[in-house]
Amino acid sequence: MTVYPIVIAQQNFTHQDSLHYPFEERGLQFGDGIYEVIRIYKGNYYLLKEHMDRLFCSAEAIKIDLNITKEELTRLLLKLLEKNKMTTDGKVYLQATRGSAPRDHVFPVDTPANLYAYVQDLPRPSEKLKNGICTITTPDVRWENCYIKSLNLLPNVLAKQEAKENNCYEAILHRGELVTECSSSNIYIVKNGEIYTHPTTNRILHGCVRMRIEKFANDLSIPFHEQAFYKEAIFQADEVFLSSSTSEVMPVVRVNNQHIQDGKPGAITRKLQKAYELDAAITENNITQA
Repeated sequence: MTVYPIVIAQQNFTHQDSLHYPFEERGLQFGDGIYEVIRIYKGNYYLLKEHMDRLFCSAEAIKIDLNITKEELTRLLLKLLEKNKMTTDGKVYLQATRGSAPRDHVFPVDTPANLYAYVQDLPRPSEKLKNGICTITTPDVRWENCYIKSLNLLPNVLAKQEAKENNCYEAILHRGELVTECSSSNIYIVKNGEIYTHPTTNRILHGCVRMRIEKFANDLSIPFHEQAFYKEAIFQADEVFLSSSTSEVMPVVRVNNQHIQDGKPGAITRKLQKAYELDAAITENNITQA
């Protein structure tokens, strides 16, 4: 598909086929920026408000003045879908940096933020949702403020690459023996019919889908505990699953080459997948019927 980014710089709005910033751009030189990935189903955003809230929370945390309101940015993102005639499943990548200025660790003065977003087709990972995925575990060597969705993703990239080199989908991160999250998703275990996941502290990203899963669990009368667990608990769990905007509610059936129970997605994971599909208004339900 043709991709038309939106660029918001110095209070102007333009559509461009390519982006051009000065070589001294703080996102490039310092990773001095934030981002969001927003899911699209059948041409409609899913959890757009939650993503906008998190973007502005991240901006406040690292003291970036976006110089735009949530309402204005939301309007532009809706216009982006219209411009691209988006009617399929996809995603939007949205990024904001502190702007373009001579390289200096100190914040530049009177420098507008650079914002851009673009849309891409992204089919649902149907086979993985149906059959489950395998993961590895690896130490969490990230910084202390993982709740900020910043551009500083090198530890995440290295963890994800390690997973790929082991023919796995994801890497489960742990500090000492305590599990935090994955390289690009939140992680959960199910034990005796109850869900456990790391509390919403600065150690993890406060996932938009994660918040929805808590709601689904409450609606389904499934106990949901924000309680950290140790790596050993993964292998004793009845079910393991992860979540993100692109992975949805993803069953984990093998960790470090060891099967979780019988190596098949569990009943609670299936219920949450169904709740997700209904909430996102995904009509063709060919995942959870298997």
